[in-house]
Amino acid sequence: MRILSGQFFLISFSVVVVGVNSSLTLAEDPIHVVVWDEQQPSQKKAYDNFLGNQIAGYLQKQKGLVVRSVKLDDAQQGLSESNLANCNVLVWWGHVRQMDVSQQTGRKIVERIKAGNLSLVALHSAHWSTPFVEAMYERTRMDAYRMFPSQKGEKIEFEFVPPKKRFTVPKVEDRLTPSFYPRKYTNGKTKVTVKLPFCVFPAYRADGKPSQIRSLLPEHPISRGLPATFTLPGTEMYDEPYHIPEPDQVIFEERWENGEWFRSGCVWNLGKGKVFYFRPGHETFPVYKQPTALKVIENAVRYLAAEQPAG
Repeated sequence: MRILSGQFFLISFSVVVVGVNSSLTLAEDPIHVVVWDEQQPSQKKAYDNFLGNQIAGYLQKQKGLVVRSVKLDDAQQGLSESNLANCNVLVWWGHVRQMDVSQQTGRKIVERIKAGNLSLVALHSAHWSTPFVEAMYERTRMDAYRMFPSQKGEKIEFEFVPPKKRFTVPKVEDRLTPSFYPRKYTNGKTKVTVKLPFCVFPAYRADGKPSQIRSLLPEHPISRGLPATFTLPGTEMYDEPYHIPEPDQVIFEERWENGEWFRSGCVWNLGKGKVFYFRPGHETFPVYKQPTALKVIENAVRYLAAEQPAG
């Protein structure tokens, strides 16, 4: 969003320079949002016109947002250069067709995020979506370079190792990923082996039980206008530990009656852009008909757009 204030204008009929009062601002630029959805048939159990269209329909009614809804089966999977170039925030819903989106496409989106031209909102099962996974891999690489800077006379060599299989679910007792293994040799070389994150968690349960979400950062813009705690009447359960790089901000924590809990709203800085993950969902439960869940997405869109660099 760009607000122009304190500008100076030359009035043509007289050589007078007038300063515009900083309280008088031009209208903010609209935020351009693309909502991407697989549109799998199972969504019809909860959404007459698909989940992505449900979210897009809500956002379209909000002031200052220009919203397009696209789907996997659109031309270029809805991710054409034009669609991405005219997008401040990409909202992503994916589940059973994650592999249909190539790594090349995911990396293209990540480069736009790093450049500050785009930010990503990943919802629920999009923890395994190609753009989210590629964003978490890139954040892990950036963390590794920061954690192991080269010292004088030392050569640092990095090896980044992805999971053997893309959709691997770790066990509770497995070491958290990403993980870092430095080895220092007598010749001055240090090799750091980095196991990239699984981007998943050891337990889940799609029984539609309610969850309670608590804002850990009630003053954060993503929490704006929301109760300190609120309940979703029916959702899938995800249980920690969540194999992701350490978030820069954890906005929400979610809990279930059986004692499971999850970091359900996380923000990562990625270059000049940001990634926000919001956990609630499963396409057969009407989570995104709930005003609180929709408000989180709206708040996230506005926050991410406002954080993008000017120009």
